[in-house]
Amino acid sequence: MSRRRDPFTLDIFRDYEPPADVVVRHDPEFSKGGTLDVQISRILSAAMERSGKTRETIADEMSAYLGHRVSKDMLDGYASPARRDHRITLERFIALIDVIDSQELLAFVCSFLGMVAVPEKYSEIIELWRRERAIEEHTRARDGLLSSLRGLK
Repeated sequence: MSRRRDPFTLDIFRDYEPPADVVVRHDPEFSKGGTLDVQISRILSAAMERSGKTRETIADEMSAYLGHRVSKDMLDGYASPARRDHRITLERFIALIDVIDSQELLAFVCSFLGMVAVPEKYSEIIELWRRERAIEEHTRARDGLLSSLRGLK
């Protein structure tokens, strides 16, 4: 006779959802090699493709976001390594990140600065960790001073 499942107990194999990554990352495959403008074109192209939206839709949503016209041709130019005369502005880059919900673009920029992109909801956890490390450092320094003072007697 089999026992009935307890509806109030989670099944680790069925009900568990792994947590989302804390650090936003980009696929290094799209940004390796080539000059910076070529890397930017490739990462923009890949991000727009992964969004599942057409470039026409992205252009329309960016236009609404910015309050001025962005065309599909502009997006094609930004995503083309051959179009070196057509580079995305910062305001359009921000609109693109928001419209296609692609934090990997932000991670791409951060990677050049030796930084990572972390969702804001984790900022307090990071600040707490930073302060705890500072307390540990001060405690070690204090303990070192105390031990040297004990040696003066």
